[in-house]
Amino acid sequence: MPQELIAPPKRQAKPKWLRVKLPTGKKYTELRGLVEKYDLHTICTSGSCPNMGECWSEGTATFMILGNICTRSCGFCGVKTGRPETVDWEEPEKVARSIKLMAIKHAVITSVDRDDLKDMGTIIWGETVQAIRRMNPETTLETLIPDFQGREDLIDRIIAVNPEVVSHNMETVKRLTREVRIQAKYERSLGVLKYLKDQGINRTKSGIMLGLGETEEEVIQTLKDLRAVNLDIVTIGQYLQPSKKHLPVKQFITPDQFKKYETIGLEMGFRHVESGALVRSSYKAQKHLT
Repeated sequence: MPQELIAPPKRQAKPKWLRVKLPTGKKYTELRGLVEKYDLHTICTSGSCPNMGECWSEGTATFMILGNICTRSCGFCGVKTGRPETVDWEEPEKVARSIKLMAIKHAVITSVDRDDLKDMGTIIWGETVQAIRRMNPETTLETLIPDFQGREDLIDRIIAVNPEVVSHNMETVKRLTREVRIQAKYERSLGVLKYLKDQGINRTKSGIMLGLGETEEEVIQTLKDLRAVNLDIVTIGQYLQPSKKHLPVKQFITPDQFKKYETIGLEMGFRHVESGALVRSSYKAQKHLT
């Protein structure tokens, strides 16, 4: 069954449900100043997130550690790819300090893939969470992690610091994984999520994006696969092409179709399903603690 969609128009405006507000407001300006002052990297800017204006105006952001250059070259992602910079061992303290200055109650931390490092960045990951805990004991945390090539000894470093939510994105359906994510593997990502849950992480989370040519049946099967590894939270959003060099949008999914996936997901037993055109994995993340 084909999902309800609209073919992307040529040289025309995006559908009205994809229009976003320009970044404005005092909170946005303050947060922008802090990010620049402490030389922090956020996925909001590096990933060209369409919700940056809304989230930053509310004084929230997702911090990206381990630099802003990724060792992988996924066809959908706006983050730069290439040879990463040297690890900044002061980064954990910088992130923790900024969270304190911004008085953030719930922080999301993510990172680029660092396949160039023996530990794939997991030492910095652990130190960042610990620094945030020391400086911001009341702040709750979500960690949006890479797959660490499926190595359980590295995933254990995330489990050891016990974030309230641990997230790893599937990004797309099984058939399209090789084209969309290139170096990633569908089954390996499912394995990471299963291992996290089996080792006692209370809330696990994943996200997928639509509009890359998937069918409704494939989306539903992905949701079934995620429930099979006892995933708690899933986000579903519209893929938007970051540049002409990235994969093209093949469909614009309608709001009604997103609502249908939300209903299906909740009926499957997910704790939370965020499904909408502008939904991204860390959007309204604080809701996912309840």
